[in-house]
Amino acid sequence: MCGIVGIVGHMPVAPLIVDALKRLEYRGYDSAGVATVEGGRLARRRAEGKLVNLERRLEDEPLGGLIGIGHTRWATHGVPNEVNAHPHFSDDVAIVHNGIIENFAELRDELTADGFTFTSQTDTEVVAHLVARELRNGAAPQDAVFAALKRLRGAFALAIMFREDEDLIVGARNGPPLAIGHGEGEMYLGSDAIALAPFTDAITYLEDGDWVVLRRSGVEMFDMSGEPVERKRQQSVGTSLLVDKGNHRHFMEKEIHEQPEVISHTLAHYLDFAGGGVKAFETPFDFKKIDRLAVSACGTAYLAGLIGKYWLERYARLPVDIDIASEFRYREVPLSDASAALFVSQSGETADTLASLRYCRAQGVPIGAIVNVRDSTIARESNGIFPTLAGPEIGVASTKAFTCQLSIFAALAVRAGIERGTLSEEQARHLVRALSEAPRYAAQALRLEERVEQIARELSQVRHVLYLGRDTSFPLAMEGALKLKEISYIHAEGYAAGELKHGPIALIDEHMPVIVIAPHDRIFDKTVSNMQEVAARGGRIILLTDEVGAAKTSLGDIETIVMPTVPEFISPIVYALPIQILAYHTAVAMGTDVDQPRNLAKSVTVE
Repeated sequence: MCGIVGIVGHMPVAPLIVDALKRLEYRGYDSAGVATVEGGRLARRRAEGKLVNLERRLEDEPLGGLIGIGHTRWATHGVPNEVNAHPHFSDDVAIVHNGIIENFAELRDELTADGFTFTSQTDTEVVAHLVARELRNGAAPQDAVFAALKRLRGAFALAIMFREDEDLIVGARNGPPLAIGHGEGEMYLGSDAIALAPFTDAITYLEDGDWVVLRRSGVEMFDMSGEPVERKRQQSVGTSLLVDKGNHRHFMEKEIHEQPEVISHTLAHYLDFAGGGVKAFETPFDFKKIDRLAVSACGTAYLAGLIGKYWLERYARLPVDIDIASEFRYREVPLSDASAALFVSQSGETADTLASLRYCRAQGVPIGAIVNVRDSTIARESNGIFPTLAGPEIGVASTKAFTCQLSIFAALAVRAGIERGTLSEEQARHLVRALSEAPRYAAQALRLEERVEQIARELSQVRHVLYLGRDTSFPLAMEGALKLKEISYIHAEGYAAGELKHGPIALIDEHMPVIVIAPHDRIFDKTVSNMQEVAARGGRIILLTDEVGAAKTSLGDIETIVMPTVPEFISPIVYALPIQILAYHTAVAMGTDVDQPRNLAKSVTVE
């Protein structure tokens, strides 16, 4: 998760920016940089690796200037090196960027034809050139940024600075978080309040679609139509802590909203968005040589594995056995020389998963792990790890770790399909393209929160809920039920929609809400048949689908959450967000302890 810091101040800012970036180290990064303006001149220092390398560079080559921007980068487009590190320059423009510009290739070709030269492999550089082109055409700096923003597609947070104005930083948010810090005769911009804590506790959190003009005298805020907007200024609390809730009521809510950002960084660790392929990341096993993969996990991680099973078998034709770890460890699973094992755990300390890993290790099979904590026990005892880049997850009910786990399974399915010869180069490129769009669609799904909250208030009045889905939406239905149980204490069950008539249909009446997860795909009509069975028995249906699915559903009493139309491959990643939001707002309406629900622990380290 990249970090952004900007300061319009009254003392040299480079050391202050580096100190602020240190407070964002928990987000993870692979390079860093700072740029300032002094005397009408843009200057920057960048370094690969940790901030200590940047500090050494600044000791040797100090930067002056009372205005500056800084960045810690997780590589998305282009390898992690100094050339690709931020800030990026174009003419009189300096920029730092968090997120993914999905249409960067199209914009790069257009800008190259206009005579702009690209010096990096990043998608960020297109934004700098877009703004520079507008300046060349006579636009004022903030107008140039606004014009450029309207050309961008994707999820992004931006901070932009100009050589000819030492009292101006323009920021923008569409997905990844961005906050304004208010000072006396100085202003600040940061990825979160933690970075700004040494300077101010007066914070304004930007909303999606906001862009801002920062000067020492204050801030002007606008929406993407160019209209002025106002956002609440508040006192930030707990900024001395490693992680705070920002402008969210609960950590779970904050972590739900971080998903466009962390999904993008996780995917970018494994996929080459620029080239449309898979990066050459290390794996603990050779997909060409194994004939079966054993997957084991607990809770939400197990459900991520179930969706991964669909993908690996469909796209790589690799048979997958998946078990709940507490069952796997005692089942005495037969494993062959051509088997491999993969374990999934957010904490990397889950006792049952660790015991299952040790069983497989004793059988001599290669072991991989999908973990969020790189120095955890499961990570250390595996032959290799696939790290999720979710950052700290404080809420007990897993949200962003789940979608990052899904992101890795999707990337592994593409990698395995290529290696096993079941995906052509064109098919793989198509899947990578779909995955590159997942952060943007996730951000769009978050905009449905008000609609989902309305339904959640009604859901808080019932005691039992049924979730239905087919294909990858079946494990997602189970995940939706699990989330609702965990934090609202409402009894909920997730079923394969085709199993409805084999038992659960007996529960259907006017008091039993049925939540159906059904993107319009090749099996949508089958799911509609199941909804008709529910409707015929007076059941109340809550349908999550897209515009086509909503238009094709002609049932009477039905509430629909209309999702963005997404490629089938990434639908579980995107549809995960509204089911999390639904559980969250239901729990809030019921007044439960959302972040620390009763009887549950974040990391289950005992059997």
